[in-house]
Amino acid sequence: MSVTIRKPTARECEDCGRREVWNDATSTWRVARDDDGERITGRVYCIHEWDINGTFVPIESTTDAADA
Repeated sequence: MSVTIRKPTARECEDCGRREVWNDATSTWRVARDDDGERITGRVYCIHEWDINGTFVPIESTTDAADA
């Protein structure tokens, strides 16, 4: 059995709708853009509430044939 730790690549504020995507080149979160190229910034004074208790599961297990 092998285990892979995954990291999220996108997140959205539950209060204002701000969306961010992970940038591997800079190792930072960046504001996402919509189809028209506009930044999805949400509200300026929002204390962003990221869905940290959501459905994302960072641990991925796979079973090798040798483990069976």
